[in-house]
Parts: sequence; structure tokens; C-alpha cells
Amino acid sequence: MPCPDYLCGLDAAIDVVGGKWKALILWALSVEPRRFGELRRELDGVTERVLTQQLRELERDGVVHREVHSQVPPKVVYSLTESGIALDRAMSDLGRWGEENMSRLAAARAHS
Repeated sequence: MPCPDYLCGLDAAIDVVGGKWKALILWALSVEPRRFGELRRELDGVTERVLTQQLRELERDGVVHREVHSQVPPKVVYSLTESGIALDRAMSDLGRWGEENMSRLAAARAHS
């Protein structure tokens, strides 16, 4: 069923994973659930503010689950939802394409 917010399904999917960090967050969480600090260390270059914002948006979109364990200090663990796992699977072909074309893309951009 068409949705007035999106032109097509690809438009909706790109809206969820758009930007530099969201796809990398999904990739990191596909390996195993992670705490905020673990994600921050793994995603070299992401700021705390941006990571927080991106995680909130992914949680809002239903692809990331945030679980707060009541202890001192509080422990928060992020994991993929079923929808997030399905999205990660769908993105694996895109990642494979990137791996296969990474060198060619870098060379082409270096010459332009």
C-alpha cells in the first residue's frame, strides 16, 4: 500500500539508514548487543552527541532496542530488533557490492 511519506520502499529504507553512522551502528549491533561506550570505541570518529542522536532515531524507527538494566551505575545495552535484523540482512548485499567495488570507486574519485 502506498504511503504519502515515501515514493517507494527504497526511499523508506534509505530514510532509516541514511547518513554515515546509522548503517555502521546496525553493522556493529549485528555482531552482538553493545553498550554505548563499546559502540563509541568501535565507530572511530563518531561523537557522543551524534551517536546518541542516531541511536534514538534507530530506536524510534523500531530497528534498535534499548534495554536499561537497573543497577548503579545504570547499564544500557543496545541490540537489533527483528526488524533491525531483517534490515541488516537486506543491507548485506549492498555491503558486498561495496566490498567488490571499493578499490574501483576510490581510484575513480582520485582521478576526478
